[in-house]
Amino acid sequence: MKRRFFLFTTASFTASLFAGCGDRTGGGTGGGTLRVGVSPVPHGEILAYVRDNLAASEGLTLEVVEFSDYVLPNTALNDGQLEANYFQHVPYMEDFAQQRGLDLAFVQAVHLEPLGLYSNRLTVLNDVPDGAQVSVPNDATNLGRSLKLLQDNGLLTLRGGAGVGATKQDIEANPKNLRLVELEAAQLPRALEDVDIGVVNGNYALSVGLNPAEDALALESPQNNPYANGLVVLGGQENNPQIQTLARLLTTPEVRQFIEEKYQGAVIPVF
Repeated sequence: MKRRFFLFTTASFTASLFAGCGDRTGGGTGGGTLRVGVSPVPHGEILAYVRDNLAASEGLTLEVVEFSDYVLPNTALNDGQLEANYFQHVPYMEDFAQQRGLDLAFVQAVHLEPLGLYSNRLTVLNDVPDGAQVSVPNDATNLGRSLKLLQDNGLLTLRGGAGVGATKQDIEANPKNLRLVELEAAQLPRALEDVDIGVVNGNYALSVGLNPAEDALALESPQNNPYANGLVVLGGQENNPQIQTLARLLTTPEVRQFIEEKYQGAVIPVF
């Protein structure tokens, strides 16, 4: 079974959606269905492959619950509407947990979606004009990640020591006078119509038909990359037998083959 939730501006309406689905599984980790929140692409597709091809033989029942943003999968997990989620990397999880006062635990890294630079106006980065508008994700960890990607491609320089939490204040040199436009990650593909270049998260690029391996002007390197996406649970649930079974299934040779064949380098297994 697959359900999809979209980001609503009316918080009470969103809450009512969750209230309506809260009693359907009997808690998942107690022997019922394991409800896992995902971004639709590629996480939902990968998890659906596990559900349809591997889970039953291990006595595991999975429900794939799709979300269109990066906030609700964690709040739904905290509220007991999910037993796990699979959409985020460790830096984002740690920042989100600190900001919201949540106890989240990263169980297993599965894949990397390389962050990419895209443009509907340019074909090479050498043509980036002076004063170009550059759209970037506005969440703290992906913003720092985006700034590093811009630095790695010679578009700006960050001060020494700026890490995954880098912000605009850490920009030491901006020779092209880039104007950064911070947006929700889900809005970044659509924003390419309005900016010169844009940083787009891999899952959102795939969801609009972009192939990072072919369409990006530049991709971040997978080498020593801390941004692998993986399975997350509430603290204390890491060793739950169902969670451990799912973690093992997500890192099987069958899943590796599925990822490599389906995404052709746009999504990279890290196991």
